Amino acid sequence: MIASPLKMLFTEPLKLASGAVLSEYSLAFETYGNLNPQKTNAVLICHALNASHHVAGVYEDQAKSEGWWDNMVGPGKPVDTDHFFVIGVNNLGSCFGSTGPLSTNPATGKPYGADFPMVTVEDWVDSHVRLLDQLGIRQLAAVMGGSLGGMQAMCLSYRYPDRVRHAIVIAAAPNLSAQNIAFNEVARQAIMTDPDFYGGHFETKNTVPKNGLMVARMIGHITYISDDQMETKFGRGLSEKSEKSEDSSKPQTESVAGLKFSFEPEFQIESYLRYQGEKFSRYYDANTYLRVTKALDYFDPAAEHGGDLAKAFAPATAQFLVISFTTDWRFSPARSREIVKALLDDKKDVTYAEIDAPHGHDAFLLDNALYHRTVRAYFEHAVIASEATA
Repeated sequence: MIASPLKMLFTEPLKLASGAVLSEYSLAFETYGNLNPQKTNAVLICHALNASHHVAGVYEDQAKSEGWWDNMVGPGKPVDTDHFFVIGVNNLGSCFGSTGPLSTNPATGKPYGADFPMVTVEDWVDSHVRLLDQLGIRQLAAVMGGSLGGMQAMCLSYRYPDRVRHAIVIAAAPNLSAQNIAFNEVARQAIMTDPDFYGGHFETKNTVPKNGLMVARMIGHITYISDDQMETKFGRGLSEKSEKSEDSSKPQTESVAGLKFSFEPEFQIESYLRYQGEKFSRYYDANTYLRVTKALDYFDPAAEHGGDLAKAFAPATAQFLVISFTTDWRFSPARSREIVKALLDDKKDVTYAEIDAPHGHDAFLLDNALYHRTVRAYFEHAVIASEATA
């Protein structure tokens, strides 16, 4: 499936939850499949922290450019584009095409950088609905997302209840735990204390806080993988480079009680994390990272209702599919069950699946037969069936 990136400019000002106003902005998006004449088969995919609008397919001029959820969305796949019209949209504040810190500030003619306003999950959902309006889609067959994307799916269900018939919420939580906020704060501090950060205006110095981004990604990546999966994949194995090296003259190699050790990466897990961090630092924007993780921290629909999540979901009319994974310790099954309980307390139509998978939080992105069968069955029976009454 060939993907084609699109962009839409919005000139109607958008007031953000922070009180700031974007006088104009663009959203990058992609679509897959065809919108039916009744416009009842649209599915909106919301992305997680470091993903984008490129959900599925490949770009014609880039053979190895599969979308981040290519195993889930496409012809004959669980979200079947032979039937559904799928929309992937990049969130405001991102660095992948939608207006964000890297974009030109019309007030100054220079990149926003650190001056780009804070954004929230609610701001993203508001902008997504404006995109749907421009595409002529009054009601979605479904909104779907994992992790931060699942939070957006929840938000759309109660913020715009008449705009969605089904909400598929995967590996998500009704808010972040203190531990999760702590992980995000450590990652942000790694970026902000990098000497090349310059208060977020690093572009004026022609530099990038690379080391901070690397550490932030390494911290995040550790939380996405289960302990068992990390042990299975890496254990205490040494990297190939370390096994071959017999050079004890490196400046960072020391000897204590006859044991030689180095602060260079020796274990496979060290090399893997440094590789992931270095790769991330080449394509992700530091100011975007700060804003997206803060949006995660701030999301708490129950806060406006005295901590009562059921009251937050009260306006929703959609049917729900909630999925969790047994080894996901960042957004554990217990957090998904909080969502399910709130929906049941509201007497909403909800289906819950707890998938036994070894991969941790990243399981929502990976191949798992039971997980994919669950999503496929829900779309084939619940979502398609609802088109008849749309």
